[in-house]
Amino acid sequence: MIVVVSQAWTKPSEEHARGYIALNREFGRFFRAHPGYRGRRLVRGVENRWHFTHLRYFDTVEAYEECTRAEGYVEHTVAMYEHLEPYDSYPREYLEVVIDEPDPRQ
Repeated sequence: MIVVVSQAWTKPSEEHARGYIALNREFGRFFRAHPGYRGRRLVRGVENRWHFTHLRYFDTVEAYEECTRAEGYVEHTVAMYEHLEPYDSYPREYLEVVIDEPDPRQ
């Protein structure tokens, strides 16, 4: 399993943070129907409330990249960028999961 990690910093207001979260909720539709999709998390900074990290879990890098070619994917990311601080690129990093411990409460 791989995890795709991307960082984002919203414009410094709760309105932009809420807008980014709402659009990110809808963003899941591009992944849920894909057979290589394993789940995702959006986490928010405790110290810097405008910092978000998006974790997307897939069987392979290829499975993830296939999802990014879905119709409407790019347009949706552009809508999310409206809430972000501008920066030169929106990089993502591919990491391999080497330990995956389930939540012991489940």
